[in-house]
Amino acid sequence: MRSLKKTRRIQIIALAALALAGSSALMIYASQDSFNFFRSPSEVAATPPPPNETFRIGGLVEDGSLVRGEGTAITFRVTDGGASIPVSYTGVLPDLFGEGEGMVGTGRFDGEVFAATEILARHDETYMPKEVIEALKDQGTYVDPDATPES
Repeated sequence: MRSLKKTRRIQIIALAALALAGSSALMIYASQDSFNFFRSPSEVAATPPPPNETFRIGGLVEDGSLVRGEGTAITFRVTDGGASIPVSYTGVLPDLFGEGEGMVGTGRFDGEVFAATEILARHDETYMPKEVIEALKDQGTYVDPDATPES
């Protein structure tokens, strides 16, 4: 009798472990598309990611590069001071999007143009995503808006 209880208990524990492993595997598989790694334009230029990889790119919209096309199509270049990557986007842009402003885009790079599916812009006068600030600092082109100018 005692042996039957132990056997049943081991079977229940094994079944629970198998169910836990299976549900964990399904969660990881389902969330693969939601992981978007951030890259600066310099990183994309140095080592282009494969065309099927979705990632985030961020930097400043290069002055003079913003071109509005037919309808909601737009092209521009994003830079971190070290490299500049062309971006194409079709959709409605955030109100605060503009040349010389910080932005983060989600999409894929085909080797020449970053095809963005989502564009995020700063939400007030001083905000810039921390990834963009770090990339600009690495290039030595970041200017702190809170810093007082030297007289």
